[in-house]
Amino acid sequence: MNKVRWGILSTAKIGREKVIPGMQASAFCDIAAIASRKPEDAQAVAKKLNIAKAYGSYEELLNDPQIDAVYIPLPNQLHVPWTMKALEANKHVLCEKPIALTAEEASQLQKAAAQKPYLKVMEAFMYRFHPQWQYAKKMVTDGNIGKLKTIQSFFSYYNDDPNNIRNQKDAGGGGMMDIGCYCVSLSRFIFGKEPQSAIGKVEFDDNFGVDQIASGILDFGIGTSTFTCSTQLTPYQRVNILGTEAGIEIEIPFNAPTDAPTKVWLHSKGGKEEIVFDVANQYTIQGDLFSQAILNNTNIPTPLEDAVNNMKAIEAIFKSSAKGQWIEL
Repeated sequence: MNKVRWGILSTAKIGREKVIPGMQASAFCDIAAIASRKPEDAQAVAKKLNIAKAYGSYEELLNDPQIDAVYIPLPNQLHVPWTMKALEANKHVLCEKPIALTAEEASQLQKAAAQKPYLKVMEAFMYRFHPQWQYAKKMVTDGNIGKLKTIQSFFSYYNDDPNNIRNQKDAGGGGMMDIGCYCVSLSRFIFGKEPQSAIGKVEFDDNFGVDQIASGILDFGIGTSTFTCSTQLTPYQRVNILGTEAGIEIEIPFNAPTDAPTKVWLHSKGGKEEIVFDVANQYTIQGDLFSQAILNNTNIPTPLEDAVNNMKAIEAIFKSSAKGQWIEL
């Protein structure tokens, strides 16, 4: 087998527009089936994206013995239940972020996955596979910016639609779960360790009950990460990684375009240098790497422990805001 046969659980927009096309361009992915609770939706997407099989239920897809792995872009509260069911059906799983609603739920999934070590399960933080992030990580690891001291990140968009899943509390909505999780994840990724403590300020929408703007500081002992995320501000994103000798500014850190080059700027005492990266699809790269881990039975790029620790930091931000004090992790 030189390709992994993938099934997609749901016809969610992120899957239709980003992930499926990206994985279809992969050398190691065969998108073989898609499922929806509405058969007509599955059939329509299958026809549009040239997917061979369309199922009218998620269970049908999981019962297909020809499917090796599933990608899950379901609403947040369904991530762990359907990942569990996929494991029971002996399928590998790539699940959208956040993989769980709490650190405890993520830990339960980690324990369940450990019972089937021959199956791969990974949270789909695609950003870190993009060449611009691999560059940033290597620059920091190699000491090319001096000692890493602080990271600043900002991620926002405007969405006040009450029918949107991101504004529904019971579905795990809110800015921290949707985009703030990136700010926490990248901080841990670049520092290469876990935060020791956190402090945060979170504001909630009066009607939706979900967080509409959140700011936080993560203390890593050797430096800090500060961030703001919001679902009700003008759309903007930027990341600055600052060391004692230089800094890296990432122009489009999260949803890097798949049809245009990306760029970062290296700020140092010698001035400002622009680094341009060729067109790359982070969803294709993610699909390649995860599928190769399945095909070669090697370690996945990001273990589930990372998902657990990301949720611990997110929970600390909420707890800090409620208590008005630093929270130890």
